[in-house]
Amino acid sequence: MVIESWRLLKWGDVLCLLLLAALWGVLTYWSWAQPRATRVRIYQDGQVYAELDLMAAKTLHVAGPLGETVVEVAAGKARIAADPSPRQYCVRAGWLQQAGQSAICLPNRTSIELVGHQPRAYDSLSY
Repeated sequence: MVIESWRLLKWGDVLCLLLLAALWGVLTYWSWAQPRATRVRIYQDGQVYAELDLMAAKTLHVAGPLGETVVEVAAGKARIAADPSPRQYCVRAGWLQQAGQSAICLPNRTSIELVGHQPRAYDSLSY
């Protein structure tokens, strides 16, 4: 039954299906591609604590209300390596490398954000 329905397709139908599949692939890549980040901004209690180049290998200890948060920068990416927060969500975010990505440690009021050459297209996000 399925084989018989494929025989009903003409060469124009197959061409349209191939073009739509190619267009779908291009649009998917284009809509999900983000520019690479060049710098990391570290925030403590809502204020910019430091801004570092992502190509410089560095470990920074940021003091917060609960203790020290350790931010690690290496080879074009950044992460929160250690934090005294109870649930460790910001540590579990892992290595960040694309502009716009962030890791937030709310109990310790510390966060990192990766920024690139292009300005953000939005001011804030809400869920």
